[in-house]
Amino acid sequence: MEDSLEELACLAETAGAQVLLKVIQNRPSPDRALYIGKGKVEELEKLMAEKNANMLIFDDDLSFVQQRNLENRLKVKVIDRTQLILDIFAQRAYSSAGKIQVELAQLNYLLPRLTGKGIVLSRLGGGIGTRGPGETKLEIDRRRIKKRINQLRKKIEKLNRQRDVLRKNRKRRSYYVATLVGYTNAGKSTLLNALTNAGTKVDNKLFSTLDPLTRRVILPNREILLLNDTVGFINKLPHHLIAAFHATLKEIKEADFLINVLDASHPKIEEENKATYSVLKELGVENKPIINVLNKIDKVKNGYHLARLQRNLDANITISALYQKNIDKLIYRIMEIIKRRKIETKFVFPYQESKLISLVYREGEIISKEYLKDKIVLKAKVDPALAGKLSKYREDLAKDKILV
Repeated sequence: MEDSLEELACLAETAGAQVLLKVIQNRPSPDRALYIGKGKVEELEKLMAEKNANMLIFDDDLSFVQQRNLENRLKVKVIDRTQLILDIFAQRAYSSAGKIQVELAQLNYLLPRLTGKGIVLSRLGGGIGTRGPGETKLEIDRRRIKKRINQLRKKIEKLNRQRDVLRKNRKRRSYYVATLVGYTNAGKSTLLNALTNAGTKVDNKLFSTLDPLTRRVILPNREILLLNDTVGFINKLPHHLIAAFHATLKEIKEADFLINVLDASHPKIEEENKATYSVLKELGVENKPIINVLNKIDKVKNGYHLARLQRNLDANITISALYQKNIDKLIYRIMEIIKRRKIETKFVFPYQESKLISLVYREGEIISKEYLKDKIVLKAKVDPALAGKLSKYREDLAKDKILV
């Protein structure tokens, strides 16, 4: 509970707030009307007056009724964790795609609360005297929001179609695609810069990267890797965001493998890793090949602690992305993963198809070659996309096997 509250404080500071005090109440269940008890509300009223605080942030989602009752009692703005994260996302969205997805998440969060407000208003006066302009305005607001949600969904569908075309082009060109995943502020953008010289802006704040970024890496074995940087994960990641950012998170689903970046210096690294895998499971990608990478080892002074983390988190690669330490070991591990994805197959080319023969030599690993009178027979390990592209020249499809 304390850890979650500490993270909430970091989120508040990221959003631009100054944290004045933190309060925990132990209850068997939340109060329906106030979420916390009446006595705790009175205590908060005094504490907030002493500190001159003008906002109260709850670590769990509040209902509209709870939020309204607390604001009426405390006379300050009251928000919950989801609203806070949505506000940070709204600040950090720079691309049109990011802004669309954030707005959709905000409206999906707002709509049921508007409906709740309408119900409460209609009950207050028993219907008479409350069905005029106020209720009509709520209905107009609901219709406008629903209409806007539909417009945003259509825009996101269009984005999905555009990205699907790009993904198909990538597959035809035999690129490999890896996606950086992990808890927010684990150092994914710094690692992207270390691997690609991308020049991505790096900030020591939660959710410093919101819009996805793709950069090309040419590996030492001449393989081409497209590396995606995505939004960081967090405990209690709002479902509104997961739904709205489906177009962005699809990059994770389409990747050949994932690189899970972990902050080795964080005291709650194992809990953060569980949160990451929880989101990956929700996306249905937890069974993809994953390289667990312990980052920020320059901040870890205890070698025994680092060795324990490697064992517990199945993370053989330890790096400092900031100081580019052990990046070569990560690159070697990436090449190993790519090699395992290749299939072994046999091609039969007529000699006039010299360009295709050169393509196999350039992008594949030749196992054997046989020169016959009017054709050349090549046995090679190649990417599945290239094998599909050259299926016309493959001799024995039944015996293809994925290397492990």
